[in-house]
Amino acid sequence: MLLKAQKIEQVETLKEKFSRANSVYVADYRGLDVQSVNELRRQIHKEGGEDYEYRVVKNSVLRRAADGSEFEAMTDHFNGPTVIALSYGDPVGLAKILSTFSEDHEAFELKGAVLDGSSVTPTEIGVLATLPSLEELRGKIVGLLQAPGTKLVRLLGTPGEQLARLTDARREQLGSEG
Repeated sequence: MLLKAQKIEQVETLKEKFSRANSVYVADYRGLDVQSVNELRRQIHKEGGEDYEYRVVKNSVLRRAADGSEFEAMTDHFNGPTVIALSYGDPVGLAKILSTFSEDHEAFELKGAVLDGSSVTPTEIGVLATLPSLEELRGKIVGLLQAPGTKLVRLLGTPGEQLARLTDARREQLGSEG
């Protein structure tokens, strides 16, 4: 049983976390064993580091913390055993982790999320999980930026290579003639 001061402190801590988060996912973890929950925690920490957070919080504390914030729309999902996952960075990466875990563990049910102030259904979380992550998008952009330069270097180098091959072939021809 939490003391009133502890609950107030938890509410304030969650309000601060909500203010920094760009997305919050809500799930029901009823029926999961401790090993599975720890596996999910490790995966979230491994892939997200400080950008992702996974917390089990009492529903009453969640309701008070979400009150008056953009995450207030999620309060309908705060019933039963509730876990929240917060993303301070790339929301797609966390959606991928949670969706994959939900597919692998039937007992873990995504209830919904709020992404940049908009409510997201579990189906939309699944769609979000199929998008490329921020790192993948950055890689594609770098590739697109490098492609013209690479093509230009290849284009400029080709005539020189052809001239070198022609000269080498002529040298070999003259060497074999005597």
